[in-house]
Amino acid sequence: MNDTETLMKKCRLCPRNCGADRLSGKKGYCGAGAEILVARAALHMWEEPCISGSEGSGAVFFSGCSLGCVFCQNRSISRGERGEKISAERLAQIMLELQDQKANNINLVTAGHFVPQIAAALALAKEQGLQIPVVYNSSGYEKAETLGMLSGLVDVYLPDFKYMDPELAAAYSRAPDYVETAKAALREMLSQAGLPAFDGRGMITRGVIVRHLLLPGHVVDSRRVVEYLFKTYGNRIYISLMNQYTPMPAVAADPRLSRKVTKREYDRLVDYALSLGVEQGFIQEGETAKESFIPEFDGEGVKENELNR
Repeated sequence: MNDTETLMKKCRLCPRNCGADRLSGKKGYCGAGAEILVARAALHMWEEPCISGSEGSGAVFFSGCSLGCVFCQNRSISRGERGEKISAERLAQIMLELQDQKANNINLVTAGHFVPQIAAALALAKEQGLQIPVVYNSSGYEKAETLGMLSGLVDVYLPDFKYMDPELAAAYSRAPDYVETAKAALREMLSQAGLPAFDGRGMITRGVIVRHLLLPGHVVDSRRVVEYLFKTYGNRIYISLMNQYTPMPAVAADPRLSRKVTKREYDRLVDYALSLGVEQGFIQEGETAKESFIPEFDGEGVKENELNR
C-alpha cells in the first residue's frame, strides 16, 4: 500500500477527521472517495486581475468539499455528486494542456480532500514541463500538516478567511473550529509561499492572497476579519474583499442570506479597510452577484484529448 492509499484508508486529511475508508469506496465528509473527481478544467476569467489576466487562469474545479457552507455557490459539485473520475497521471496531463492554452497559472479549486493525489500529479507535471505558477484555491478550512504535503509544489495560496465569529462558522458551515483552523492554515501557507511577487505583466508568481466574502447583514464580523488579517500580516499578504455573494435556493428562507449584499454594506467594509491602512488588496466593482459568474460544471476539459479536438 503506497502513501496515498494509506491516507485514504482512514481519512484524516481535513479538519473534520471523519476517518472514512475512502480506499474501500466509502465517501468522507467531503463527499468524495479515493478517486480524483474533477467537474471542469478550463480557462477562467473571473479571478483577481493578477491571477486571471487577459488570458485566463487554468482553473481545475474539484468535486466535493470538506466545509459545506449553507450558502455555497458551487453546490452542484460541492457534495461530490458530479464530476469525472481521473487518475493523478491524467490530472498532470490536464495541467500541461492548460499551460499549452496559455493559462497564466494552474488554479486548483477546492482540492484539499485530494491533496496526496494532487501532490503526485504536480510532481509529475513539473517533471514533464509544467512551468507556470500553481495556485491553491481554498476555503481556508485546511489542516496545516496536510498543506505541508504541497511544500515546494504550490507557488500561490488563495484561501478564504470566512469568519471571525465561531458561532457564525457553526451556523453557516457547521465548523465552530473554523477560525482557529483557518489561522493555522494561513500561517502554513505564508511560510511556504513567502512574500508576494509578480512578473513583468503584473501576474502573481508567488505569495498569498486572502479572500473574504462579505455576507449580507454581517459587516461587523467582516470588519473583524479584515482587522485580524491586516494587523497580523500587514503587507506580507494581499486582501481581496468580495461583494459577489449570490443568494442560492438553499437559503431562500433565511432572512439575511436570502438577499444580496447592499452597496452601502460593501462600501462600509472597504472604507474600514482603508481606514486601517490596507493598501495591498483588491475590491470588486459593479454587479458581481450574478449566477452567470458561476461556471458550467459540465466536465469541460476533463476527459482525455478533449482539449485538443
